[in-house]
Amino acid sequence: MRLVSDFFNAFPFLQRNSTSSALMSLVFAGCCLLNVGFESIAEADEPAEQTSNVSVKIFDTNAPGWRQLDGDDFVRVNGDDQTLTWEGTEALGSGQPIGVTRTNFEVKNFELVIQWKHLKPAGNSGIFAWVPMSALKDLPPNQLPNTAIEVQMLDLDYGRMYTEKTGKPPTWFTSHGDIFAVGKSSMQPFPPLSPDGHRSFPSAETTNPHGEWNQYYVRGINGEIRLWVNGVEVSGGRSCSPDEGFLCLESEGSPIRFREIWLRELP
Repeated sequence: MRLVSDFFNAFPFLQRNSTSSALMSLVFAGCCLLNVGFESIAEADEPAEQTSNVSVKIFDTNAPGWRQLDGDDFVRVNGDDQTLTWEGTEALGSGQPIGVTRTNFEVKNFELVIQWKHLKPAGNSGIFAWVPMSALKDLPPNQLPNTAIEVQMLDLDYGRMYTEKTGKPPTWFTSHGDIFAVGKSSMQPFPPLSPDGHRSFPSAETTNPHGEWNQYYVRGINGEIRLWVNGVEVSGGRSCSPDEGFLCLESEGSPIRFREIWLRELP
């Protein structure tokens, strides 16, 4: 387990404004975590320290149960030795070949915090939650698991490039934190919904563009999954099946960086 003495310097996330709406989102997140018996949220009135364009910090990983993940916690599934390379607790994903890198352990109920940054316009990546070994075994390069709940990480330029290529507006996806069931999996997505009802669309647009860091906080409890993007809860779903398995980092064609990956397993 790796801990930092001052997490408020090591675990920032991006915030667009300081409106009462954003503040209420932080208070709501704190209340949710207290309901599962943990104190994860710092005092709402604590002044934020500025680090580049990164501000308010809310996750105190000195609280019981948190641990920081690094390369020793992950296993290559169907990539090569350049697909995901680690420098301490920070990873560089090449995007090639398409595929995943999984944790070396399975989880059921969990909290995950991760920072990510696309390095090129229209980058695509994500986190796969609750992936069974049956969806990973003998998975060839350039294929993704057919069973999982995906928490998408999509650059803001993806929609623009989709429109330029197809001449159509991007109505079936967003770049602000869609969550959806993959392949054989199932989920009842929280509204607002994609036109086909398959995806939980984000209720707020808080994602930063390529070249800037974003922070995801993902909480999965008893088959319910929720996502906070840069401190604001935006999407989720319930009745997920499966509701236990590996966590995977996705490689989907474009370079990306991951850092400050913290996990807490819950009862």
